[in-house]
Amino acid sequence: MISTRNIPEGAVHGSQAVTRAPNSHVVSKPIPESQSQDPRKYQLNQMKKRYSPKQNTLQDGTTNLQFQLKPSDPDFPFELEYLECELQVPASYPEKVPVLRVKNKDIPRGFAVNIERGWMKLVQENQTSTLLALTNALDKNLEAFLSERKTETVTLLSFKDTRHIDSSASVLGETSSPKDQAPPKLKAAPETRKPYIPEESFTEQEICAARARRPQEIRQLEARMSRMPHYQKSADGVVYTLPLEPRRRAELPVALQRVQSVQLIIPLLYPLQPLKVLLNDVESKDAEALEEIFAARTAQLKQISLTSHMNYLAQNIHMMAKQAAAARKQAEIPQPQDTSRDTTGNEYQEASASVAAGEEGKSHIHVIPRPPEWGFGDESGESSDSDDSDDWDSEDESDDGGAAIDMGSGSISSGMAQTVERGTAMSFPTIELHGIELLQVAILNLSVKCERCRTFNDITGLRPAEAEKQSSCKKCATAFTAAFRREFVHQNSVRAGFIDVSGCTVNDMLPRCLPPLLIQPTSSGTYLPMYLNTC
Repeated sequence: MISTRNIPEGAVHGSQAVTRAPNSHVVSKPIPESQSQDPRKYQLNQMKKRYSPKQNTLQDGTTNLQFQLKPSDPDFPFELEYLECELQVPASYPEKVPVLRVKNKDIPRGFAVNIERGWMKLVQENQTSTLLALTNALDKNLEAFLSERKTETVTLLSFKDTRHIDSSASVLGETSSPKDQAPPKLKAAPETRKPYIPEESFTEQEICAARARRPQEIRQLEARMSRMPHYQKSADGVVYTLPLEPRRRAELPVALQRVQSVQLIIPLLYPLQPLKVLLNDVESKDAEALEEIFAARTAQLKQISLTSHMNYLAQNIHMMAKQAAAARKQAEIPQPQDTSRDTTGNEYQEASASVAAGEEGKSHIHVIPRPPEWGFGDESGESSDSDDSDDWDSEDESDDGGAAIDMGSGSISSGMAQTVERGTAMSFPTIELHGIELLQVAILNLSVKCERCRTFNDITGLRPAEAEKQSSCKKCATAFTAAFRREFVHQNSVRAGFIDVSGCTVNDMLPRCLPPLLIQPTSSGTYLPMYLNTC
């Protein structure tokens, strides 16, 4: 045995014996025999084992592999479950390069072109790599390819040439008699071209303002809706799926009561281009009229934000459904009216005589349906109108004439006139008070827009008893003030007060505190007020 105790100093040290292995010891990675004999078949088998694709062969020998590539990055930022790929491997591969085609219908063609060009770039940079290695490289660089600027594409439309059909029809017409040739000319004469309607154009300033406003309102919408169920966002940022909870679901038609969410389509040039909404979970024929009413409203009110539009839809969808039903009924009524206009003078005299004699029993009075928007007021207003009409009729039948003056209504109007009507009025037109006598706004939070730079700012904690609250713009530091003059909301008044601002304009209302005054009976029969703070 060799002793390890008596070893001279310097005999053992940490340096390697040789700095580099001899060239005779260096060997290359072994290549399977099947790969060296037929690399195309070997690499196709690798793709089959990894992705289980659908394979078909064309007449020229090109092999198509259709498979789904799921992004392996756990932090993949795009909403893409998988990438539908079609890999075309030529018969002379690897002399000719393979081609990739993206078949996803939910990916715009401009972004699909970016992915296909990125594949060709990977093939050119890694010419010795296998198909499986190139696919793995595509998976790693998929986020970079989708983040590139969208490639501009052109859609080509082909029209079928029907001139030979028209010429053959004209030849057949020449063999017929002249009497048979005249009617086709008369039939073709009424066919006039539709008037050309030019597309709406915008100035550069309007387009710049729209591109600055759209992302800001989308961020506000995402901040309030992104954590709610049913929320989804398309890859191009145009279609948003948002939850919808109607305030009066029971008053909706039976076909629309199942609605749970809507698809909000925000054009790229919003607000220059109107919004569109599609109701989910319902039939399209039942929702088309309501969707058209919402689109017409957004086209008229372009200054309202996206959040305000969605709040209005949730609060008034039952009224919009009634408007759609009334418009559908009115579209069916005008047909007999049009026929009456086309009658001759003799028919008109006969019809008038029959109406006068009462032979047909039809009345000359046409009932016009009441517009749904008139029903925003309290139902008590209708009863008061009927009471007033009864009083008027009774006074008409008396000998003195004139109408009675209700002193109670005068006292109410005098009390309401104490607040000066100026500034921005805040009201609740569809509020319903059950067991609540008075309702007042205790703390008001507003979203205002700076008059100088058009930036949205928040003013919170605005109380009625305090003086004007001063603040400044977070972008341009412009000073502005806001004050709130409160009024009580009760059975006969839906106005909550007025907002006075300077240097800014009121844009939206943030969550607020409303302390209702309840009337609670005691054991002795008296009523005591009780305040509740609800936010």
